[in-house]
Amino acid sequence: MNYNTVATQEVINATIAALKTKNVEAVVVKNKAEALEKIKELIPQGVSVMNGASTTLQEIGFVDYLKSGSHGWNNLHASIMAETDPAKQAMLRKQAVLSDYYLGSVHALASTGEFVIASNSGSQLPHIVFTSPNLIFVVSTKKIVPTLADAFARLEEYVLPLEDARARAAYGVGTSINKIVIFKNENPRMGRTVRMILVQEELGF
Repeated sequence: MNYNTVATQEVINATIAALKTKNVEAVVVKNKAEALEKIKELIPQGVSVMNGASTTLQEIGFVDYLKSGSHGWNNLHASIMAETDPAKQAMLRKQAVLSDYYLGSVHALASTGEFVIASNSGSQLPHIVFTSPNLIFVVSTKKIVPTLADAFARLEEYVLPLEDARARAAYGVGTSINKIVIFKNENPRMGRTVRMILVQEELGF
């Protein structure tokens, strides 16, 4: 399967309809510039924001924009990185799971509405499964595959080798898939808002 080709409009429409049944709001944008503008539109000033490590967020310019401080948000990731005491930094990481907004991406999205997010440490997963009341996922439509089984295949066959190479280049050590979230549905009784920005451009892994 070719995991690096953006989806057709027909597939995108079907995926959006399926996500709606899972209580996930989806919007389509043409490119990374529009994706960043959509994020600015969705997040109000004064709220706390946390983000996971994401090539997609870097490529759309979100990481640089967050570092700029010109957004009016409480950048929790910056506070964590600024703390030099290991014990205090660990506490800030734990407290950050209560962020008002969490941003990241997914590793594979099934056109049936389920999506898969894998992690080495698991640090971003509490936000995704429970603690953050507002989730925003920025996802290239190249990550859309037909089924949940195909999503796992994409993760193992395509994403892992690329992320392992990136990690080795950046940190000198590789990575592994240690923890996986299968997002099958958001229970509306939880009162959370889950949004997905689908980008019709090749981004991320």
